[in-house]
Amino acid sequence: MDERIVKLDIRDLPPALRHAKIFELWDRLEPGHSILLINDHDPKPLYYQFAAEFEGKFAWHYEQEGPEDWIVTIGKLS
Repeated sequence: MDERIVKLDIRDLPPALRHAKIFELWDRLEPGHSILLINDHDPKPLYYQFAAEFEGKFAWHYEQEGPEDWIVTIGKLS
C-alpha cells in the first residue's frame, strides 16, 4: 500500500469513539496524504462534519458502498 495512505478500520471501535479517532489521525496527516477508512455503515454524517470543518481541504471518495462494509478514501488537500 502507498505510504501516503493510512488504513483505519473502525468497525471494532465503540461508535462514541470513532469520530475522535478519525480526527486524531486527520490532524497528524500531511497534505497529499489520505485515510482509507473502513466502516460498518455509510459514514455520511462524517462527510458532513468534514464539509463543515474542512471545506475545500479534503477529498472524499467511496471505494466500496456496502452492503456490509463501507470503504472511503479521505484525502487531505491542504
